[in-house]
Amino acid sequence: MKIRMKVNGKHVVLSFVCLVLGFIISYSYQLTQEEDNKGTDRQWERDFAIRDSLLKTEERNLQLQKELLDKQEELRKIEESLATGEQLLFNLVEDAENLRMYNGNVKVEGKGVEITLSDASYVPSEENVNNYIVHEGHVFKVMNELFISGAAAVSINGQRITKNSYIICNGPVITIDGNQYPAPFVISAIGDPKVLIPALNILGGVKDQLVADNITIKMMEKDRIVIDPVIQ
Repeated sequence: MKIRMKVNGKHVVLSFVCLVLGFIISYSYQLTQEEDNKGTDRQWERDFAIRDSLLKTEERNLQLQKELLDKQEELRKIEESLATGEQLLFNLVEDAENLRMYNGNVKVEGKGVEITLSDASYVPSEENVNNYIVHEGHVFKVMNELFISGAAAVSINGQRITKNSYIICNGPVITIDGNQYPAPFVISAIGDPKVLIPALNILGGVKDQLVADNITIKMMEKDRIVIDPVIQ
């Protein structure tokens, strides 16, 4: 017994429509997947580019920081060199000023001491008068002790004493750098009186030696002493 199926035209059309619809859905799904994959790839590429840029930026920052530290170190060395140069220049200027002061080329003023050496007020008739007057040796003792104790400048009867000065005794007068001065001899020294006077008063020191030689010595602190430069 044979069964015959009758194909209706509507069935054919419906089948064709379903086939096309299925193809469209399949293609659309595949296209959507490809777009999603492409989107994911693009996002990954963007993320990778951002991370790569951040890494390069961090590396550049580290490089710049190192360069900055190097420049700061160079600047520190330059400043240190300049400071050393300034200190050296200051020392040279100070040394030059001290040299001019010791050579007697500049006026000096400040606190200090004034020492007066006088001949003995009484000379026994049977004694030699030369044993009772001030000689250059007495002046030298006072002057040297003052310089040793830190006096910045010394004058005798207003005559500035320098490294080239000479003192000669001519009887009752003393010649200093060609200028004659009679007693009493006033020795002025600029320096700390709290140092200079004790140095002269030390037991067995300059003062005791002068007294033993019948010399009258007076010492006085001065708040201000002015010693003029040497007249050329």
